[in-house]
Amino acid sequence: MTPEVLETRIVRYGDLKPCKTAFIDAHTPGSDQKENFTIIGGGVSESADQHVHITETPGFNIGAAGQPPKCRNSLHSHRTAEVFFVLKGRWRFFWGRWGTAGEVVLEEGDIFNIPTGIFRGFENIGTDYGMIMAILGGDDAGGGVIWAPQVIEDASDHGLVLAETGRLYDTKKGDHLPEGVKPMPLLTDEELKAFPEPTARDVIPGYVARYWDLMGMAATGPAKVIGPDALLIDKPGFDVDFLKRGSIPEDAYTINKHEVLMPVRGHWKIVTDKGEATLAPGDTMLVDPGMSRSIAPSMTGEASLYRIRSTDDPAGLTWTG
Repeated sequence: MTPEVLETRIVRYGDLKPCKTAFIDAHTPGSDQKENFTIIGGGVSESADQHVHITETPGFNIGAAGQPPKCRNSLHSHRTAEVFFVLKGRWRFFWGRWGTAGEVVLEEGDIFNIPTGIFRGFENIGTDYGMIMAILGGDDAGGGVIWAPQVIEDASDHGLVLAETGRLYDTKKGDHLPEGVKPMPLLTDEELKAFPEPTARDVIPGYVARYWDLMGMAATGPAKVIGPDALLIDKPGFDVDFLKRGSIPEDAYTINKHEVLMPVRGHWKIVTDKGEATLAPGDTMLVDPGMSRSIAPSMTGEASLYRIRSTDDPAGLTWTG
């Protein structure tokens, strides 16, 4: 593997290709300026226009959402895990049938393992364009998105129709549902009862980790964020570690699982038996099983990185109340 081929396993922040029509709320005022990025795996986009940077999946998907200030992502749920960490900006996450059950504000570097099976949304409450990075459980990310009924109703007023197949059609462009294909049905009142309404007190202690707490925990070794004996609840089909300068063994290592490296701060030098590369915040690198690698900051100053590894844990429901 030459350095050029190794580079195909890296998605650079500056090369990310957004989709502005990824989801059903793409025309809804307040949500019509968001950008969706599918970095590794097919993700959950409903649009044929979505660009996928690395199509193979390591047991989970990596994506991102970019939004200007005051732009929000509408209430939805997933069948598998959804974990976010804030790369840029200040974000409010809210959840529940109407988004009023609870909320939490995350700063840069904070991470949120959103309980599966609840409606959730998020908005950029900062003053500049913000970016959050996402890890979605499962190779197929659970088969798509489950929208709160009002989201589908609002979208139809602005020309977007979601088919029962999960594909989005824009009537403003002259699109129509194919013959024999019905619109996505709205969840019934009885079905909506299955979606929990946990409070912030229920959720925050076991599902949110703060950047500066992780920096302290990683003083002598990687901080375990998600996984066995980790800080956050659940084993959603992948483990997440937090690394900083001084918490990584100097020796190279090899594992038999896929590993994804996602810097938060600083520049990181990755040396493998197939070549080497330098990663910056917002870059994403997929390291193949069996490849020897060493990880170290390449410059002085603050440096931090999230490391995600595939596991044999199921990627399904996690919220137990």
